[in-house]
Amino acid sequence: MDVLKYLKALLYIIIPILVVNIILTVLYYFNIVGTTGINYLKLGMIIISMLIGGIYIGSKAEKKGWLEGIKIGIEVIILLFLISYLGFDKGINIKTVVYYILMITSAMLGSMIGINRRKNENT
Repeated sequence: MDVLKYLKALLYIIIPILVVNIILTVLYYFNIVGTTGINYLKLGMIIISMLIGGIYIGSKAEKKGWLEGIKIGIEVIILLFLISYLGFDKGINIKTVVYYILMITSAMLGSMIGINRRKNENT
């Protein structure tokens, strides 16, 4: 049952990323949005998706919402690392480390929001 909770949170993160990424690709293809705009929109989309996934996992947690956020953040980072680095052989630099820290932080913040929101609904 616990694994199902993490898989569902992973879906809450991955599906919006894929949908918005396709939309942004079409907008870039037709020159509606420039390169710098796409980069900022993709970063914002990742942060919001991690926040939503964190809120979901936090609403299902009993305690330590920050730890649940770190767990789901690390799961997504491992998945992205396997997809991008094993297939394309890029190195890890300071930009990717900051990117991963932003992802973990937004998932952790989302899970803390989720667990506090659930506690407020119960009282």
